[in-house]
Amino acid sequence: MKINALLASTAARRGRPREFCTVEALSTALGVFWTKGYEGASLADLTAAMGITKPSLYAAFGNKEALFHKALDLYEAEKLAYTREALAAPTARGVADHILRGALDAQTSSQGPTGCLGVMSAITCGPEADSIKADVIQRRKSSQAALVERFRQAQRDGDLPDQIDPEGLTQYLYAILQGMAVQAGSGASRADLARVVETSLTVWPTS
Repeated sequence: MKINALLASTAARRGRPREFCTVEALSTALGVFWTKGYEGASLADLTAAMGITKPSLYAAFGNKEALFHKALDLYEAEKLAYTREALAAPTARGVADHILRGALDAQTSSQGPTGCLGVMSAITCGPEADSIKADVIQRRKSSQAALVERFRQAQRDGDLPDQIDPEGLTQYLYAILQGMAVQAGSGASRADLARVVETSLTVWPTS
């Protein structure tokens, strides 16, 4: 996995063996950021959860900001794989179905915090964390661009009506996803969010 190789190369450059597993520590940091957000997660929170000292954190990951970027890499690789897999669905509705149900599973999983790390971090970051917000937004733009192109292909295939705007449809889908994330983070049940998914698919445009 890319994140494993990155961490291994970082450790190798430092010269001496670490007394902790950087992959496990990063996974733990991801959980802290996901629960508390970037600004809400203090260095004390992170080091306590990871079971390491501040110097060890700096040596392995850089500062808090660098750690968050690495946590986002891990989050995208492990928790958002369904968004990339969805692009291979044979129809535009199938793409939306896979993404919405994937989001439902991810946002209500018992294996981690509820909601979406990217959405929660982007909406809670203040001016002092502009670089974090910019990174989250840039990652989202990249994902949206791939989805826009997939919907354009669907139009060329006759799978979407010509009057549908692929960019508008992508924004619509992301608005649903972000709304689900906010609701999940504020305590909405899986059943509540499942109704959002089913309603969204019912009104999805098809040729």
